Amino acid sequence: VQLQASGGGLVQDGGSLRLSCVASGRTVSRTVIGWFRQAPGKEREFVAAIFWGDGTTAHADSVKGRFTISRDNTKNTVYLQMNSLKPEDTAVYYCAADAHAARLYRNPSLYNYWGQGTLVTVSS
Repeated sequence: VQLQASGGGLVQDGGSLRLSCVASGRTVSRTVIGWFRQAPGKEREFVAAIFWGDGTTAHADSVKGRFTISRDNTKNTVYLQMNSLKPEDTAVYYCAADAHAARLYRNPSLYNYWGQGTLVTVSS
């Protein structure tokens, strides 16, 4: 599975952005696509994940109610809609995949494939 993330940019506090992650290669119903982020000097942290097959999702508590993960199987794309952005959301955002996941993983070490990252900067 190859992943390409896009959609990052500079936005003001309270603004919105939508990130996209295009997956190429073989995806199956048990494929999980996750979004992670890493701010300077911090560890990579889980943001959200979705099962490719049935669309079941999970979101980190820090983004619940503000971010929404979704997928469009016809476009092989997973989206992360980010609303009410805060300066603390500033980070490089990565999408990742595990081809045959048992559940929606939150641990980045369980993902086998990674995209290149896209920078999101939220100004105050």
